[in-house]
Amino acid sequence: MRNQVQLITYVDRLGGSFAGLQQLLAGPLAGLFGGIHLLPFFHPIDGSDAGFDPIDHTQVDGRLGDWTDVKMLGAGVDLMADVIVNHVSSQSPQFLDYSARGDASPYAGMFLTRERVFPGGASEADLRAVYRPRPGLPFTEVFLQNGEQRVLWTTFTPQQIDIDVHHPEGARYLRRILEQFAANDIRMVRLDAVGYAIKTPGTSCFMTPQTFQFIDEFAAQARALGIEVLVEVHSYYRKQVEIAARVDWVYDFALPPLVLQAFAAGEARHLREWIRVRPTNAVTVLDTHDGIGVVDVGADATDRNARPGLVPPADIDHLVESIHQNSRGQSREATGAAASNLDLYQVNCTYFDALGRDERRYLLARAIQFFLPGVPQVYYVGLLAGVNDMALLKRTRVGRDINRHYYTQAEVQAAVHRPVVQDLFALIRLRNEHPAFAGEFTLSQGEPHLLEMGWRHGADFAQLFIDLRTADYRLEYSTATGPASLRFQAKAKSGTSWRGS
Repeated sequence: MRNQVQLITYVDRLGGSFAGLQQLLAGPLAGLFGGIHLLPFFHPIDGSDAGFDPIDHTQVDGRLGDWTDVKMLGAGVDLMADVIVNHVSSQSPQFLDYSARGDASPYAGMFLTRERVFPGGASEADLRAVYRPRPGLPFTEVFLQNGEQRVLWTTFTPQQIDIDVHHPEGARYLRRILEQFAANDIRMVRLDAVGYAIKTPGTSCFMTPQTFQFIDEFAAQARALGIEVLVEVHSYYRKQVEIAARVDWVYDFALPPLVLQAFAAGEARHLREWIRVRPTNAVTVLDTHDGIGVVDVGADATDRNARPGLVPPADIDHLVESIHQNSRGQSREATGAAASNLDLYQVNCTYFDALGRDERRYLLARAIQFFLPGVPQVYYVGLLAGVNDMALLKRTRVGRDINRHYYTQAEVQAAVHRPVVQDLFALIRLRNEHPAFAGEFTLSQGEPHLLEMGWRHGADFAQLFIDLRTADYRLEYSTATGPASLRFQAKAKSGTSWRGS
């Protein structure tokens, strides 16, 4: 994977189709990205979970284009796509065959039932131990078309049926996806929901030793096809470090809340601690198609006393409240029980709104992201400094849709001329092109409210200094004719939303 900034986007929400996305990448977004993470573009893109419940994971939704379009896009940039490991749609051909024929279907063993995992029955302790990112138990009682009744394992929604990844049909299903991707020049995959893929009685059924073993096995299959693997798991930060030691790439999901907390509190103690221990084979993000994670900086849910988080509980509470205040209460309308399709560990809000639309602090947050070791990804809404889409939230009542705006070509053209977006483009180009970022990273110690990071490669250097209280900064770098500075057009808003302890 190239050491350049990547774009993460839905095809239909930025450009409308593969052809439209290509036009943007050849036009106003030209030269910005070394790679693109294409969020689900499979048939269909508009199921119960915005494409994360594909009916056919190997078919491009015809409204976007076809595999030829995917391959053409991959000729210019590295492409990443999702392998949705844990589940398939209840409308998939495999599940419909199982529903019609029951145990006579060749796919019968592909779908997990409660009884398959707990053949002797599940005790109350067994069920309490199971970790699920949403309220309630991960089971759905279903009447099959043949009249039989089953209790199916459904980690996320009743329309997303969990599969047995070790059953021959489950393994064949996943293998076929990898082969289709490799044949169409997708060189990296994100293992979506892989942390929930292995169910072992008596455990949390989340990121267990058996899960790690499966990740190792599946990653080996992918590498044999020339595909790198990115693991997507929201979990306790020490588990992320453990995961990183065993895979090609892991997300730095602790970074988004830590950067927000640093600006809100006006000091970087918690952020500095994470920088000290974080894995460097990380894909860094501030925003994604999901919400802003809190579990990634909190205590381990299995033992909160013995395994504290990066941020104390009181500071997490302050952080969440600061997001709600900065967004004028909009994030509160989209988070938790206020909206369907909820996650217990995420706050739904655009990152720009989470910072109170403070353009200076938003750009400095991006600078922190770009200066950390790893490969940065920028979400399409964040790329355009997008604001909360309250109309879409009202229409769908899906909390995460607040940060999943459908951009028209005209909206993109207007957004790219905003000074904050032009400043972000300049920052992206500096990160992509400056040779210092191929060298060694340094983090300076100092006053809690000051953050200083730098890179040096021979005579080349790039240095970032931020006062988190005032948003004063210096961003300096070497050129062939001597040192230069990058100055943003945006000014900081006065004050911060709270001061943490």
